[in-house]
Amino acid sequence: MSLKGKRILLGVTGSIAAYKSALLTRLLIKSGAEVQIITSASALDFITPLTLATLSKKPVLSEFSDKKSGEWNNHVELGLWADLFIVAPLSANTLAKFAHGICDNLLSATYLSARCPVMVAPAMDLDMYQHPAVQSNLRSLQSFGNQVLEAESGELASGLSGQGRMMEPEHILEQVVLFFQRKKDFSGKKILVTMGPTQEALDPVRFISNHSSGKMGLALARAFAERGAEVHVVSGPVALDLSQDQFSVTRVHSARDMHEASQALHPQMDICVFTAAVADYAPAQVAEEKIKKKDLAITLDLVKNVDIAKELGKTKRSGQLHVGFALETENEEENARAKLDKKNFDLIVLNSAREEGAGFRHDTNKVRIFHKDGKEFKSGLLPKSQIAELILDQIKTIPVWV
Repeated sequence: MSLKGKRILLGVTGSIAAYKSALLTRLLIKSGAEVQIITSASALDFITPLTLATLSKKPVLSEFSDKKSGEWNNHVELGLWADLFIVAPLSANTLAKFAHGICDNLLSATYLSARCPVMVAPAMDLDMYQHPAVQSNLRSLQSFGNQVLEAESGELASGLSGQGRMMEPEHILEQVVLFFQRKKDFSGKKILVTMGPTQEALDPVRFISNHSSGKMGLALARAFAERGAEVHVVSGPVALDLSQDQFSVTRVHSARDMHEASQALHPQMDICVFTAAVADYAPAQVAEEKIKKKDLAITLDLVKNVDIAKELGKTKRSGQLHVGFALETENEEENARAKLDKKNFDLIVLNSAREEGAGFRHDTNKVRIFHKDGKEFKSGLLPKSQIAELILDQIKTIPVWV
């Protein structure tokens, strides 16, 4: 695939692997991309700006301003200009800055203000790469939605052999091409994503709800939007900032509200993804005044809420896809597969509440995906951003899609 017309920021940091950035630049340019390079100060100890400028056909930036002319290198404009930001190599030092929001040079300032997708290719020695602090920082970047291009194994500069080598430039180019191929594969599709919990009022100050954070739904909405879809989110009350995302958001509180908002959007949607943790029951009556604490126990009368996915599944049209989620604690596969038919899903994503690091509130998840035709897919424990990409890839395998 040609990268013609693609604008790529390439960040280079202080690592012996910086010499590979020259080859990566050449490969990107040969593929038709426009490349702007930003370096950390220490990167210039390993490779000269003249080399990189010659290959990229642009001046290399490393400072906030040109000391001679006073010209300002606007980190905000750089982040807005790019279609993709690649940092290769990424040193442990710059990794820590990115993970903790430290902004003391042009490269880190551009990273923190960039709205485009980010890929990072770590490079460091074996024991440094395996250190818990480094692995924690890499997980942080993944939780931000950044793609980590895992270090490759081989002989290292120290003489040790193992994982730590920056991914080879040819392999990075493959990942870049794959990114742009996948990015628009949902172009023209309209997507509904329900997310977060619902709150069922007891009185003016109390409600029944659950621990859903909305993080998995947000990761899916972002993945669809990044891959070209028109995304409509119906969100229960979540503590997530949705204001900067490229999709429409309808905020609701109760299951009834969510049902009404989803029902209005449903007929126009190509794919509906039901990630919301809708409360199964609601109080039969909502007290007009705050319920006062009493010495004796109180009894609440509850009524069953509408099953949004099931009700919309009854009106699913030919060619429309429905994707469900199931959080289970027992008989997990049996319960998840039963919902495929009961709610007219094309596939269902199962999380286990017993898996450490999966389910509500976590930035990571581990899922099993069951298709209506019997196929099954299992993931490892991954950031929810990566789980979202895997789910989209599974959607692309459904025959009706083809």
